[in-house]
Amino acid sequence: MSTEIIQLLLIGLAAGIAGGMFGIGGGAIMVPAMVLLMGMDQKFATGTSIAAQILPIGVLGAIVYQRNGNLNVRDAVLIAAGLLVGNLFGALFANQPLISSELMKKLYGIFLFGIGARYLFFR
Repeated sequence: MSTEIIQLLLIGLAAGIAGGMFGIGGGAIMVPAMVLLMGMDQKFATGTSIAAQILPIGVLGAIVYQRNGNLNVRDAVLIAAGLLVGNLFGALFANQPLISSELMKKLYGIFLFGIGARYLFFR
């Protein structure tokens, strides 16, 4: 399995975990990961993220991105596979008795701060 395929599956897995924990994924995880870790163009990463979430929310947006050449269907399918499994793991983790709402707020804040700092100060 190629490094690129593994990266795309891991991006989907991370987005799925965060989606299950925080109700987020595309814009907060997949797009920054594809841009910052894989060097994708911002529009291309956005189009790919939307396609990965295609059912039911992204079909019209994905069509627009595809028509403008800013979507990779293979990458979107691989990310979607990771989302499926990752969302389950994130939801299972977030719903453990030891994980309080207060801890979830702190984890989410740390996560958002880390992404914001990376966008602002690195690259």
